[in-house]
Amino acid sequence: MTRRCDAASVSPLAGEHEGLVVATYGRHLLVESTERARTRCHLRGKGLAAVVGDRVRWSVSGDEGVVQAVLPRRNALFRQDALRTKMLAANLDQVLVLLAAEPTFAEPQLARALIAARNAGIEPLIVLNKRDVQPAFADAWARLGPYRAMGETVLPLQLRSANDGVAAADLAALTQRLRGRVTLVIGASGVGKSTLVNQLVPHAQADTQAISRALGTGRHTTTSTTWYWLDDGQGGALIDSPGFHAFGLHHIAPQALAGLMPDLAPYAGRCRFHNCTHRHEPGCAVRAAVAPDGPIAPHRWRLYVDLYEELATQHAP
Repeated sequence: MTRRCDAASVSPLAGEHEGLVVATYGRHLLVESTERARTRCHLRGKGLAAVVGDRVRWSVSGDEGVVQAVLPRRNALFRQDALRTKMLAANLDQVLVLLAAEPTFAEPQLARALIAARNAGIEPLIVLNKRDVQPAFADAWARLGPYRAMGETVLPLQLRSANDGVAAADLAALTQRLRGRVTLVIGASGVGKSTLVNQLVPHAQADTQAISRALGTGRHTTTSTTWYWLDDGQGGALIDSPGFHAFGLHHIAPQALAGLMPDLAPYAGRCRFHNCTHRHEPGCAVRAAVAPDGPIAPHRWRLYVDLYEELATQHAP
């Protein structure tokens, strides 16, 4: 069902209200009431920032609303590079990192997204799309072996053949993981994010058109972040986000990095020196666990070293 997205759909139009941010576009956003009515709002003052998933307090101003305050968040996922910080969404239950057999995924970007999620206290979920593209899928699935071994949840997916029995089973397994949860979907361009949203949310196209009209953008592409309710009867939702090519971690101290990588974390506290960086020190338990068939794959340790040195440079006095 298409929901109205204009200020007249909020009742009563007086005083202060509490709502959920369901879409953003620049300094404008849509705020949804408990009755699912949506109002175009703008932020009060340049120092105030809100993202999809935020709970806010707002009041009516003419035919729009003004967000007066952002309520405390239980978590937020963001990325930070040398130039800026980009908050993606707030108050999440999990982050779905969507990959594809083609185009080939960049493992450093996957690792960065998982580290950022764990740093924010948000459960990650890895989904590999295009099971029907062989042998590329088999190769990509093998590359994800170390992630499955360290306890990450990795699911296969085949979105383009929804009537196929395997594809239907894949989608059912994923839907079970989404039920009753607020999930941010992230991934590079071309991995199938829009296809996934449209398959799981039948009214997504109608919603995006209504959002475009409400925000006055004239069109809607995934250059902004948008909330879609799942029809699971349990309050589940997907948050679709723009594709990204880089995931900066400059907000994370290098000393915290090993504890955010599940394969390194069990060994990080066993080193001879309490301030071991796990790069070259003697008596390092992390380096001792690195082996082709060991608990820490060599390429994972090299990825850690590269990230550590990047963050150490950023945090240098």
